[in-house]
Amino acid sequence: MKIPHENLRSGSPAYENVFKAYSQIAFSRGWLQFGPPNDFLRPSAESSSKLAEFEPRRLVLTHFSNLIQSAFIAAVITSERITMSRLCTCLLFALLPFAISFPLVAQTAPASSPATQAQIAELQRAVQSAQSAGDNAWMLTSAALVLLMTGPGLALFYGGLVRKKNILGTMMQSFAMMCMVTIIWAICGYSLAFGHGNAFIGGFEHLFLRGVSIHADPLNFYVQTIPEQTYMIYQLMFAIITPALICGAFAERMKFSAMAVFLSLWSIVVYSPMAHMVWGVGGLLNANGGRIPSLDFAGGTVVHITSGVSALVTALYLGKRLGYPNTKMAPHSLVLSFIGACLLWVGWFGFNAGSALAASSLATSAFINTHFATATAALGWTIFEWQHNGKPTALGAISGAVAGLVAITPASGFVQPMSALFIGLAAGFLCSFMVFKVKSLFGYDDSLDAFGVHGAGGTLGAILTGIFAASAINPIYGAGKPTGGLDGRWSQILNQLAAVGISWGVSIVGTLILLFAVDKVIGLRMSPEHEAAGLDLSQHGEEGYDFNN
Repeated sequence: MKIPHENLRSGSPAYENVFKAYSQIAFSRGWLQFGPPNDFLRPSAESSSKLAEFEPRRLVLTHFSNLIQSAFIAAVITSERITMSRLCTCLLFALLPFAISFPLVAQTAPASSPATQAQIAELQRAVQSAQSAGDNAWMLTSAALVLLMTGPGLALFYGGLVRKKNILGTMMQSFAMMCMVTIIWAICGYSLAFGHGNAFIGGFEHLFLRGVSIHADPLNFYVQTIPEQTYMIYQLMFAIITPALICGAFAERMKFSAMAVFLSLWSIVVYSPMAHMVWGVGGLLNANGGRIPSLDFAGGTVVHITSGVSALVTALYLGKRLGYPNTKMAPHSLVLSFIGACLLWVGWFGFNAGSALAASSLATSAFINTHFATATAALGWTIFEWQHNGKPTALGAISGAVAGLVAITPASGFVQPMSALFIGLAAGFLCSFMVFKVKSLFGYDDSLDAFGVHGAGGTLGAILTGIFAASAINPIYGAGKPTGGLDGRWSQILNQLAAVGISWGVSIVGTLILLFAVDKVIGLRMSPEHEAAGLDLSQHGEEGYDFNN
């Protein structure tokens, strides 16, 4: 298109063509857009947003560069030659949006600082929300992993170790705890363990889960980035597996009704007070403000010592199985037990790493320590058994792995990886010694070695935690302050011994009282005829294996 210069005057066709040419360029690049009739040309929404986002001086330079380009293009359209007069004419049109934008730049500049602060605040809220979502997802996953430890993990592990006539009854004991303890926890168990009370037991503020929030609360004593209901359901899984572990001591000889009543009461009388003393607000043994600050990251005292010692007391109170030790009572399916042990190993990552209560570096440390200790414990038990019996067995290897999981539980969030290797190895040797030597020496019938593994392993782990705990992993007493003996705080070992002693005492006294009461009311032990028939038929009227069909 060629337009003579003399025809380029206001109102002429040439003038209109130049205006249209520039307008097409401006609109196509988003510099201008149509507005209401009284505001024919105004900056586009994109241009206005840029004014609010970028530094005004840089924005002015950018607009000026764009305007020079548009003027040059318009001059090319209107003539074969670019003269100064034609270029100046086109610049008059080009400066129009610039003149409109400049006041907006001046107005926007002073408001940029408050807008930036608001954006920073919004970004902080987004980061906190993302952290809460990540932590909550990890904790819910950990809760599921801990439940996996009871069913199917412990159910298969214990089920394979008993004789085949008792497999369903043994697995039903674990399943019953999953159901009954859940109801007790919702009604009163959580409140007694984690409510505000005294140094020994919680109060009644959370009866029927009253006041347990579904939202994260930064001021909550237990958790700040996840809802307390998430914490509640996670702790429930611990409350479920702890009494289920005791079943290994009285396997094949306690009535199902007696088991249900005894362990339900045990979860209230023994477990909840111990959980409060170690983890609850104001608890006697709580590392955060307790009178005797002890270290128990995931339940060495609360879970394993209480269940293991209570298992020994129960085994002694009930007496031996019919025919023990003369009758052969070998495991009927080591395959089931092997699968159960592997599930326990996997689930234990939720047990220990989940106790960090966040998807954090502390969870990573607990995860690594759990795995390392389990491996060396399996090795330690296998070596001891190899020397004792002449052959390494699958049963010994999986029993050693469980012993390592038990021993590292209180230490998992406090020690270095090399310390975890040592703790696991020590647990493998000690627990195998308890099973092969001490059990034979005293002659008690701890059917599935609940005390030999959980009682002894938990005690060892609690004491070694006091020795190997490092502030570099978990500065629970404050930054720069020592945590364990090798860290410079040798008094911690005394605190650990005190916690172990209290756990033993509460378990022995509470278990004896409950056993005596239940035995007097409904009786504990099956009749000799029912015991000979097995739990499956005598207690449930069914069989785990029906080879006739």
